[in-house]
Amino acid sequence: MEVKNLSNYGDAEKIILAEQLWDSISKTELIISDEIKNELDIRLQNLGTQKTTLYSWEEVKSYLDTIR
Repeated sequence: MEVKNLSNYGDAEKIILAEQLWDSISKTELIISDEIKNELDIRLQNLGTQKTTLYSWEEVKSYLDTIR
C-alpha cells in the first residue's frame, strides 16, 4: 500500500486519519506476548501503589532538551 502525499493535508485532517486507522484495527487480533503483558501488569500495579513517578509533558520536554 502506498500512502499519497500527506503534506497536502492539515494537522487536523491527519489526526482524524490516524484515529480512523487506529479504530479500524481489530483489537481482538492483536497479539501481545506474555512478557509484555507481565510488564504492563507490573506498571499498573506500581501505578496503583504509587511506586511510579508521573511527569508532566513539560517536564518530559525539558528533560529531552537536556540530553540532546
